[in-house]
Amino acid sequence: GIAVTFTLNSRGTKDFANCTRNNIGERLAIVLDGEVISAPNVNEAINTGAVQITGGFEFNEAKTLATLLGTGSLAAEVESIEERVVGPGLGAESIRSGAIACLVAMGLVLVFMAFSYGLFGMMANVALVVNLVLLLGLLSLFGATLTLPGIAGIVLTVGMAVDANVLVFERVREEARAGLDPGDSVAGGYGAAFSTILDANLTTVIAAILLAAFGTGPIQGFAITLTMGILTSMFTALLLTRLLINLWLDAFRPSKLPM
Repeated sequence: GIAVTFTLNSRGTKDFANCTRNNIGERLAIVLDGEVISAPNVNEAINTGAVQITGGFEFNEAKTLATLLGTGSLAAEVESIEERVVGPGLGAESIRSGAIACLVAMGLVLVFMAFSYGLFGMMANVALVVNLVLLLGLLSLFGATLTLPGIAGIVLTVGMAVDANVLVFERVREEARAGLDPGDSVAGGYGAAFSTILDANLTTVIAAILLAAFGTGPIQGFAITLTMGILTSMFTALLLTRLLINLWLDAFRPSKLPM
């Protein structure tokens, strides 16, 4: 006939031997998740750890019992709380809308920087475009898929890059108003704003790392995009923009800053 067999480890062998020795002729219930799945008779003491259950099983019954004994738990019932079906057209439309929102936001930022800070704002705009290209390049390099949370991370990155430039330019203005020449004003502005920008971006990176570590799916996508964006924005805001400004200062040696 068909039998179900399983083998116990050393501790199980000892405990099962004591149990079967003291209950010969009795029924031994096998209980999983509060439900008796089998109750065979104990015919003899089992001291070897090799257990065999017989009893006129059908093949499917034996297979089910073996599966339950092997997995250690019954299949949990699934209760449907909510069900949504999103077609590929709707998903593509969401991505398209998010991309348009990102482009509109960036366009408004470029206009704001140009009107608020003149030539320096234009230089910051060049760095901002480079920042976006670098970020998209990194995402492509790592094979990331552009999703709505990822687009949100890109928009937030643009905002943080602009924030860094605004902090620097306002400091530069303060230095210029204090009577320093253009070169010293730029150096003093970057020096004064550096610690503030570093602290703000560092705390955001820590939060993004925690989101990536403990989040799942879209949350991880947002966190990874944000982390990459912060790194590229730090590079463009603190190095590339300053490089462009210093090249302009060396080339034209102005007596007054155009901002």
